[in-house]
Amino acid sequence: MADLDLDLDPAPERAPAPDPDPGGKPHVLSLTPAPGGPPLRAGPLFALVRLRGRPVATVLTTVPYGADPAHVLVTAFRAQCEARDQRPPETGTLSATPPRTTVVVATRERADRLGRALDSLLAQDHPDFRVVVVDNAPVTTATRELVDEVYAERVTYVHEPVPGLAVAHNRGVAVTDSPVVAFTDDDVVADPRWLSALTAPFAADPRTGCVTGLILPARLATPAQVLLESHGGFAKGFAPRLYDPTAPPADEPLFPFTAGSFGSGANMAFRTPALRAVGGFDPATGTGTPARGGDDLYAFVRILTAGHRLRYTPDALVWHHHRETWQDLRDQAYGYGAGLTAYLTAVLCRRPSLLPALLAKLPRGLAHARAITAHRPEETGTGTPGTHGTHGHPWPLSLSRLERRGMLYGPLGYARARWGSR
Repeated sequence: MADLDLDLDPAPERAPAPDPDPGGKPHVLSLTPAPGGPPLRAGPLFALVRLRGRPVATVLTTVPYGADPAHVLVTAFRAQCEARDQRPPETGTLSATPPRTTVVVATRERADRLGRALDSLLAQDHPDFRVVVVDNAPVTTATRELVDEVYAERVTYVHEPVPGLAVAHNRGVAVTDSPVVAFTDDDVVADPRWLSALTAPFAADPRTGCVTGLILPARLATPAQVLLESHGGFAKGFAPRLYDPTAPPADEPLFPFTAGSFGSGANMAFRTPALRAVGGFDPATGTGTPARGGDDLYAFVRILTAGHRLRYTPDALVWHHHRETWQDLRDQAYGYGAGLTAYLTAVLCRRPSLLPALLAKLPRGLAHARAITAHRPEETGTGTPGTHGTHGHPWPLSLSRLERRGMLYGPLGYARARWGSR
């Protein structure tokens, strides 16, 4: 994975790709490996393209031996834009001073990865923030020792004995004293502008209750990582989106119950009073509980059904270290399916008044569930999240079956978690 930043003016309206400078060569501001990624070399290369610092696309190409990777990537980017007959998407954070923010990182026995994440968080350009680490049901003192010895006075350590990601996140919200609370994971590296881009929309729009951002892979070193990213990974594209409950999007007939399209828990922020008003995260959801997931999706839907807006901004970028093995991918597929139906069960248990709306959309919902868990054969990739690299990486039928088995299990898992919490 590479990170390419260009200083090129967009081309005229009918010629979407940027033009080179008068000398015939593109002005490349930087070309570096993604954080934690290997050095750039000949062979297949997947790259994030930025225009003057703002993410606009991903490109998948092959760098011949002896060729200049920057030139190859710029050529591929231009060809990709021309093939779509469109300009690179306009991106940008709403112009406002980011509000004071608390960043919560929930972790459990992964001190080796946590340090990498904390280093990136402490390097943020946000003007006023603090970082809280919630140590969830630890069995060793490794996380406490890391925070005390390496990040003393810069990171706040909080111990949460009850296992579960939602419980840990709620613990972080409880110690938050700022108007905005952001969440990320211990296996990410945050871009230096991440927190400012993620939180500025709250200052610009008082109706915004939640903001999510872009998640890209830090490296694609194993078949499992390539397969996951070739079918979309965690990315939601490069176009900003506004989800407003008073004006449901026409292209999402299941809104707001398609929470998976809004964002992911590794890159999200909430207006603190709004999150507290809806009860925070459902403690019977999330990793570490029988429900296996769904804590972030539950919070997205609760914020929207409470009347708040949700914004997606690709300017808020984190680099995610995908899990590496085939068994990891199997667990992830099953957990995704389980979390999907577990969060729906949680929403209906907490807000029974939403049942008529969900029942009215149930036929389309079932069709949507079948589609997203279907066996995906080979397709022609175009270099964007959700389609890049699909050629040569068909989604296995076994993973589709695991996702569907997880969906059947989700309500039971949620019930087990609720019963266990009592």
